[in-house]
Amino acid sequence: MQQLAAYLSGNKDRFLSELLSLLRIPSISADSQYGTQTAQTAQWIADRLVEAGADNVRVCPTAGHPVVYAEKIIGSHLPTVLVYGHYDVQPPDPLNLWDSPPFEPIIKDEKIYARGACDDKGQMYMHIKAFEMMMQTNELPCNVKFMIEGEEEIGSPNLGAFVQENADLLRADVILVSDTSMIANDTPSITVGLRGLSYIEVSVTGPNRDLHSGTYGGAVGNPINILCQMIASLHDENGHISIPGFYDDVQELNADERTALNRRPFDHAAYCRYLDIGDTHGEKGYTPLEHVSIRPTLDVNGIWGGYTGEGAKTVLPSKAFAKISMRLVPHQSSDTITELFSRHFQSIAPPSVKVTVTPHHGGEPYVSPTDSIGYRAAVKAMEATFGTTPIPTREGGSIPIVALFERVLGIKTIFLGFGLDSDAIHSPNEHYGLFNYYKGIETIPHFLLPLPN
Repeated sequence: MQQLAAYLSGNKDRFLSELLSLLRIPSISADSQYGTQTAQTAQWIADRLVEAGADNVRVCPTAGHPVVYAEKIIGSHLPTVLVYGHYDVQPPDPLNLWDSPPFEPIIKDEKIYARGACDDKGQMYMHIKAFEMMMQTNELPCNVKFMIEGEEEIGSPNLGAFVQENADLLRADVILVSDTSMIANDTPSITVGLRGLSYIEVSVTGPNRDLHSGTYGGAVGNPINILCQMIASLHDENGHISIPGFYDDVQELNADERTALNRRPFDHAAYCRYLDIGDTHGEKGYTPLEHVSIRPTLDVNGIWGGYTGEGAKTVLPSKAFAKISMRLVPHQSSDTITELFSRHFQSIAPPSVKVTVTPHHGGEPYVSPTDSIGYRAAVKAMEATFGTTPIPTREGGSIPIVALFERVLGIKTIFLGFGLDSDAIHSPNEHYGLFNYYKGIETIPHFLLPLPN
C-alpha cells in the first residue's frame, strides 16, 4: 500500500483537474437538449478508462443514453468486482439559487461546488482513479469490471434490458457502488438499506380554457384549488399516508432494530439550524432518523398552473399539474404503489374536473446483508483508512437498479459511499469535499484486496 499512497500523493492535482473537467460537461439525462453533451460524457469516461489500463472498453448504445463498459481480467481463478456508477446528473434548476454556475466547478472551503460533484461524478470517478493507481503500481489483486450508465437520474429505464442482455459479460462476485453517504468525515458508515421509488405526474383539467376569475370564479371549479385539496388529503393529521392499502406490505422493524437504528449520532438542534427550520416534521410515532430510512413517504416535488409571471393576472386556470414521488420501504412494490395511488387519486377527484395520472419511473427498495464477504471487505477497507469501524446505516434515497442486479445477476451490492448528507445533492450548490474524494480513492483499493473469510 505504500506505493499506492505515493502514487496518490504525486497525482492529486491531476486527479482533481480531471474531475473538474468531467463536471464541466452538462450531462443532464432528463433534458433532451443535452443529449449531445451526455453522449460526450460517456465517451470521456471511456477514454479515461482506456488511459487507466482497462481492456474491452465500450460505449454501449441503448434506447436512451449509452452505458460505458470496461474490464480488467487478470486471472480466471480470482474474484471479480463489478463497479457500478452513473455519469448523468440532475437538472440544476433553480439556477438563481446557485452561488456559482453549476457547470463551472469552483473549489471553496475545501469543497468542489458543481452539479454532479457528489452525485455521482465525484464518487464514480474515485473508482477509475483507484483502478489507475493499482494498475500503475502493479497492485491490482482481483478482476474488475465497470458499468457506468447515463440514466440513473431518470430511473435507469434502459439499464434493465442492458443487464439482461449482457448477464454473462457482467458476471461477478460482488457489485460495488459509491453513490451514497456516510455519517461524517470522522464517523464512517456503510449504507445497508435504500428506499424504493414511485414517481408520478398528475394533471387536473377544469374548463376548456383559462377564464376570467371575476366572471366565472365561484361557479367553476379552479383546478389549482382542487389539486391542492386533493394533495392535502393524501396525509392525515398524524402524517400518515391515507391511500388505502399503502402500508399493507411495509416491513415493520421490531423494538431492538429500531433502537439500533437510532444509535446513529443525530443532533436535532443542529439539524434544524442547518436547514433553517423550526422543527422536524413527519409521521407520528417515529424519530427523524426513522422518517428518512425505514418509513415510506409521499412528497410533492413540483406544482404549477395558471399565471406565474410578473404582476397580476386574474385568471381562473384551465389546468394544474404536480409531480409526486413516493419513497418505499421493504417489502413494498413500486408497481403496486403506483397502481394504488392512481386509483385513489382518480377516486377523490370531484366531477368538476378531469384527472390524468402518468407514471414516470420507479424502483424497488433494497437491503444489503451485513454478514456477507463483501460487507466484511467494506468494513476492513474503511477501518484501514479511517482507523475506526464503520456503522451500518439505512438511507432514504433510492438507486432503483440494484434490486434488478440481484434478481438478474444473483449478486449482492455493497454501498461504499463517501458523500455527506450536507452535500446538497439534487439541490443548488451541490458540493463534494476534497477530503472525501481523496479518501475514497485511498479506501477503494483496500476493498479490492483478497476478500476476507
